[in-house]
Amino acid sequence: MEIIKNRGLFVIGLSALLLAGCATTEPEVATVEETPPPTEVKVAEETIEVAPVVIAPRVIQGKIEIPMGDSGDTETLQGVFYFDFDQTIVKRGGHTELNKHANVLSGDNMLHVRLEGHADERGTREYNLALGEKRANAVRAYLVAQGASRSQIEVISYGEEKPVNSGHSESAWAKNRRVEIVYR
Repeated sequence: MEIIKNRGLFVIGLSALLLAGCATTEPEVATVEETPPPTEVKVAEETIEVAPVVIAPRVIQGKIEIPMGDSGDTETLQGVFYFDFDQTIVKRGGHTELNKHANVLSGDNMLHVRLEGHADERGTREYNLALGEKRANAVRAYLVAQGASRSQIEVISYGEEKPVNSGHSESAWAKNRRVEIVYR
């Protein structure tokens, strides 16, 4: 009980001190100070070196976007590679682009790709599935030979099941004989 009384007295005393401190006996007089005119301040020019921003490759909807030099520009790598009829050898025209994919994969072991093998409609379903797989394996072998890790690459074959062009001509079939690289 005595603690409560002492606490109450303490609170009352503290309040009185605060109120007394806020009271003023002198009237407030507004003073106007002249602000000095602005002065010119010259700052020496300083060169600041900024480290270049390193842009890492980015995966966007299964495609890989890579930086191009120090300009900040990027390039989206082509992800489709074509084959001749009944062949599993990557056309020479695709080697430059495959080298870029191999460099990206060897530079970042967290990146993974799925190689999707395709064939045109000629041949049996089983034959085209095997041909699509052989084509995807050929691309995998090329990427691994250029420095990519085998563990980064998954191979799947769709055979003739997912044509890009449903036509029945050589030009349509040529577009369907392909391997697509899909980043995950």
